[in-house]
Amino acid sequence: MNVLYIDRPAALAECCARLRNATWLALDTEFIREKTYYPQLCLIQVATEEEIACIDPLALPELDPLLDLLYDPAITKVFHAAYQDLEIFFHLRGAVPAPVFDTQLAATVLGYGEQIGYAALVKAVLGVELDKSQTRTDWSRRPLDGAQLAYAADDVRYLCQVYRRQHAELGRLQRLDWLTEDFCALSDPRQYAMPAEDLWQRIRGHQQLRGVQLAVLRALSGWREERAIAADRPRRWIAGDEVLLELARHQPKNLEGMQRIRGLESGLLRRHGQTLLNLIARTLNEPAELWPRLPASRRLSQTQEALVDAMLAVVRLRGAQQGVSPQTLAGRQELERLLGGEEDVPLLHGWRAAVAGREVAALLRGERRLEVRAGELHVVEVD
Repeated sequence: MNVLYIDRPAALAECCARLRNATWLALDTEFIREKTYYPQLCLIQVATEEEIACIDPLALPELDPLLDLLYDPAITKVFHAAYQDLEIFFHLRGAVPAPVFDTQLAATVLGYGEQIGYAALVKAVLGVELDKSQTRTDWSRRPLDGAQLAYAADDVRYLCQVYRRQHAELGRLQRLDWLTEDFCALSDPRQYAMPAEDLWQRIRGHQQLRGVQLAVLRALSGWREERAIAADRPRRWIAGDEVLLELARHQPKNLEGMQRIRGLESGLLRRHGQTLLNLIARTLNEPAELWPRLPASRRLSQTQEALVDAMLAVVRLRGAQQGVSPQTLAGRQELERLLGGEEDVPLLHGWRAAVAGREVAALLRGERRLEVRAGELHVVEVD
């Protein structure tokens, strides 16, 4: 396959013109985000069966010809573990390319387990051992050397081959439509633009807080997000999660109290201490009905635990029969939610419903039962 390095507008226009009639494109990106809020896009790799293009966004004045191509709904965009790549394109255009095919998701319904890495998938499907020497390279530095470009090209060279094999295998197994909902979800903009007022739910440890503490955490996380976006700096550079948790837990009333917060740096106290105190005080005056609440936790009885075990047995049985990882279908917590009456669980949608979800729901309705014959488990209809 011919490999091109594209850093001039004319070359980009020519490349995109050649790709215009493609029905699918293999794509990958190289980026860094250690020092910024938004990922800094450093390289875009695009491949067909005929050629590979390594496109340099740091050298090009604009990417519009390429973006017009990627947002063409007639072209399927093939990624491995697509979320972070699609997040970059969402920030570039405020929308997500579609349709998408994710080889990591496809691997889950082809028996390769959950969240398999690209190198492991290439080794499993093609028997090729990828070079890992550039895993920690700084993609923002120029010029890129031959080893970096070869590494980047391999990320889409073999993606093309993996995609062709997966597509053929999914067709043979009549599973091409299994992942339709999952792929559509990847192109949903709501995946990449969580409202600021909901960001507190992503802070590890928030489940330890209650009542007004959660309201304070919500206010603090919203303030941090605004600061991080304005400065284009990582959230942790503004304030770490553990600092926000401690502030929400103890709600200091003055600067002396803030000084006792574990992990709170002097620079944050000096620059924003009074602002944070005012924010905390204002939140403490909010009426209780405005405070966020955690989902009610419920303890299962021994009978309910046994029923979850039966549901899990169905999931494991059907997963084994279809060559699909049971955890990919549903975990125990999801089954507990389903037992509690929740219907918006992945097991009841798309391919998961076809493989096991409908039978699990039928088991709960008393329309299926488990039976052991000759030492093997079966799911049978109730007469």
